[in-house]
Amino acid sequence: MNAAIQPAAPQTISDTNLASCRDASAFEALMRRHNRMLYRLARSILQNDEEAEDALQEAYIAAFRNIHNFRGESRISTWLARIVMNEAYGRLRRQQRQAVVVPLAAYDRSDETGESGMSDRSHEPPDAAAHRAELRRMLERKIDELPAQFRTVFVLREIEEMSVDEIAEHLNVPAATVRTRAFRARGLLRESLSRDFDVATANAFGFAGERCDRIVAGVLARLRAANSIEPSNE
Repeated sequence: MNAAIQPAAPQTISDTNLASCRDASAFEALMRRHNRMLYRLARSILQNDEEAEDALQEAYIAAFRNIHNFRGESRISTWLARIVMNEAYGRLRRQQRQAVVVPLAAYDRSDETGESGMSDRSHEPPDAAAHRAELRRMLERKIDELPAQFRTVFVLREIEEMSVDEIAEHLNVPAATVRTRAFRARGLLRESLSRDFDVATANAFGFAGERCDRIVAGVLARLRAANSIEPSNE
């Protein structure tokens, strides 16, 4: 087995090297590196915050158990994205078979002031903050109303800011299809969001540090409980 990496600077280690390690610190680094994109991908399919979190955790468990199958023929983010999509679409099919309508969960606003990686808005006037939050809620509702194939491409292209080629690789569709779907999605949204569109887009589906920590902790706890993962090499 490969020697576990030192946890001091996981951001400097390549995905391929992280994928080759099975200790807690390496897998945590891998999750944190791709957490936001993968959560947004699951969320774009399931349209529900809690379902997306659960799907992502299940996908990570599956990825860990099968990481020995990763051969580096594609990027690790692509490999993970396909596992997440399989899990999310599987949940969607089960919901449809059971004729269960999953309501859109109320967004947890308690973590808005502590979002990791977001700009500091502590001095923002209350009315401006309220206006920005309402714009984001409106945009998120409209994104949820998009047809599924447009919604996923829009989230990855406009919110996650992935390139067309990256999205095409992740979704296994031609780049031309990605461009068409992204163009159509923007057109549909502009019909109902003619003003402040670009400002709202930048902050949609914020991935707070609390959510990131919760997903990572949940996965690691399950792996440790099953004695599937080696302790961190600290």
